[in-house]
Amino acid sequence: MKEWIKNKTEEFLSKEFYCTLTELQGKETVYSVNPNTRQPYIKILAYKNSIIVCTSNDLHSKIKELLRHKNRDEIFEIPFVYGQTIHFVPRDRNINSMWALPGDSYEVLFDTEILSLKGLKGFENSLSFDHNGFTSAKAVCIAKDDKTIVGVAGAAESSVSGLWEIGVDVMEKYRNSGLGSCLVSQLTKELLMRNIVPFYSASVTNIGSQMVASRCGYIPGWIDRWKLCI
Repeated sequence: MKEWIKNKTEEFLSKEFYCTLTELQGKETVYSVNPNTRQPYIKILAYKNSIIVCTSNDLHSKIKELLRHKNRDEIFEIPFVYGQTIHFVPRDRNINSMWALPGDSYEVLFDTEILSLKGLKGFENSLSFDHNGFTSAKAVCIAKDDKTIVGVAGAAESSVSGLWEIGVDVMEKYRNSGLGSCLVSQLTKELLMRNIVPFYSASVTNIGSQMVASRCGYIPGWIDRWKLCI
C-alpha cells in the first residue's frame, strides 16, 4: 500500500474508532469509547497487527472484561456482534486497465451533474435519492445499453476529507459479464487522478464483490464487525 493511501486510511480509522495512530499501528488490543452515542454500541476493527474494540461508555468495562486474554479470532467470534465486512483500498495508482469500458458506453459525473439522474431507481448500493432529491454520492460512473442505464458505480465522502467509499450495482441481466469491474475500475481511476483515495467494501460472504475488488487492483485494508444485537 502506497504511503499516501495508508495515511488517509489510518486517519479515517483513527477517527472512526476513536483511537490514536500509535494504537492503530501497534500490536495490542485497544479498548476505546465512542462518546457520541447514547445507545449500546460496539464496533470491532482488525487492522494489520492491532485490534480496536470501540464501544459506548456503558459497555466499555463489561466488554473489556469479557474479552480479556482473548486472541484476534476469539474477539471476532463474540456472539452478540455481527456483520463482518472487508474494506479494500487501491494497491497504488495503477488500476488494472484490462477492465475498461468503451468510450461511448459510459459517463462519469461529479457533484451537481449527478442531479441529472434524479429519480433513477434500482441502484441503491451506488446511487440513491431521498424524497427531497438529495444524494450522498459525489461521483458516479454509469454504463448504458442503448439509452438505458444498466450499471452504476458511485462514490460518497467519508468522515475524512479525500477518502471516498465506492459502491456498485449492475442490473441482473448484465451481471457476470465483468461490467461491475469495469465500472469500479473506471471510477477508481477518475478519483485517483483527483488525489481522492477510494475504498471498496464487501461482506465476507459476498465472494463476487470481493472478486470485483481484486480485479480492479484493490487489496484488503481492514476488517470490521459491527451492530450490537443484545
